[in-house]
Amino acid sequence: MSKASAKPHRLDTGDELDALVAEHEVVLVDFYTKGCTLCQSIEPIVGNVARATTATVAMLNPQTDLDLVDEYDIKSVPTLLLFEDGEVVGRMASGFEGTESIVEFVTESSSAERQ
Repeated sequence: MSKASAKPHRLDTGDELDALVAEHEVVLVDFYTKGCTLCQSIEPIVGNVARATTATVAMLNPQTDLDLVDEYDIKSVPTLLLFEDGEVVGRMASGFEGTESIVEFVTESSSAERQ
């Protein structure tokens, strides 16, 4: 299995998210907001995760499409959602996490990553 893009995709809408999830088998999405210091701290970490896994990684500010807050039950940021074959298979909403912890989350939550 080849590596996905080494840089996170920047998304603005639910339609962009739907298209990305439909196009890629495994997608990790970092929901963030501007001004969130934890979100700023985790940004380079999700870049590392993009390079360390085959998952496609994206960043999305749910304030640009508020329907996403309800659709994905985003209660705090940063929240990481892992999609596999179009379905949410994992959620990490525990604040700041390091590269190793997030890579482990992706690997353990995705059957495609375990292969």
